[in-house]
Amino acid sequence: MANHELELPPDRGATPPRVVLNPVGIILVCVAALAMLGLIAVFSATAFKSSAFFWKQILGIGLALGAGFVVSRVDLEYARRHVWLITGGIILLLLLVAIPGIGISVNGSRRWLGMGPVRFQISELAKIGLVFVLAHYLAINQSAMGDFRKGFAYPLAIIGAAGALIMLQPDFGTAALVGCVGVVLLFLAGARWRYILISVGMGAVFFATAVSLNANRMTRITAFLDVEGNKQGGTYQVYQSFLAFAAGGVGGTGLGQGRQQIYFLPEAHTDFIFAIVGEELGLFATLATVTAFGVIFLCGLLHLRRAPNLFQYLLVAGALLIMALQAIVNFGVVTGRLPTKGMSLPFVSAGMSNLVLMGIIVGLLVNTRRSWSREHVLPGSRDFT
Repeated sequence: MANHELELPPDRGATPPRVVLNPVGIILVCVAALAMLGLIAVFSATAFKSSAFFWKQILGIGLALGAGFVVSRVDLEYARRHVWLITGGIILLLLLVAIPGIGISVNGSRRWLGMGPVRFQISELAKIGLVFVLAHYLAINQSAMGDFRKGFAYPLAIIGAAGALIMLQPDFGTAALVGCVGVVLLFLAGARWRYILISVGMGAVFFATAVSLNANRMTRITAFLDVEGNKQGGTYQVYQSFLAFAAGGVGGTGLGQGRQQIYFLPEAHTDFIFAIVGEELGLFATLATVTAFGVIFLCGLLHLRRAPNLFQYLLVAGALLIMALQAIVNFGVVTGRLPTKGMSLPFVSAGMSNLVLMGIIVGLLVNTRRSWSREHVLPGSRDFT
């Protein structure tokens, strides 16, 4: 018997379902891929030494996941009420690092606190701490950004104090990084152009003077100007990284088949891990790594468009800048575009302190992804949506 069920014509006026882009979800995929690459590269770069480096990397990833989970569940506006207490705690830790017998010294630099093999580099915590306090200050003084004291002198003092304490360790690279992030946040908060230019000029003069008074760092700068001519001295690692990239070519030598980390490139699993990726996995792997960081940054910018107020906008923007600038500096050093500076490649280099910092940053992105969907605005803040 024929089926006489009435078939309704399609509703031609219906709106097709809209695909909503989830920038933070894309960031999480890229972060997972980079962390997996880091595990593989660290294992390959240290297998001939000891498996302890690999297990320590796994521990670092575990701590990063834990820190990220905690931060993803924190009420940022509640934490903001205790911003000065958090700031005081970070300053205290930076001062403790400078005390002989408390701060742990390695190769002439006193940057760590801890016991036995467990160490934490306090300047990593200071990076996100500075962003937090600066975002809070700039948000509550948004209407006074044209004023010299509130819009320039006070925030510059906050940036300068953090940079000075980090330089005492000494860690010039991290001090320069936090200075750059701080100045960009001033710009994003609406500081006057002449204040920005004064900040950049003062920072450049101060940093150049500090470097010129330090013979070791001055040697790094002058050696950088002629990498090949100084390959037995100040640019030895950079020159060996060139050879690693050349040996890898397009297809790479294969996992575990690289020789630079065995014979020529010291500490390959930390600051120069990107050279090991280039040697063993080749050009496509290095391009994919750079692309992953580019995607993270672009997705972060898309995510920022939903920020409900200036505080959270600056907080997330500063966190993204820390991640992006670290990656840029690492790429620049390993490829000889920047003077040698020990700075980890986020998610890839061995080092628990930086992994925990990156976990905090990712946790912050997850936190804001959830809270910004509610579109709540902090009382007294200017709406950004």
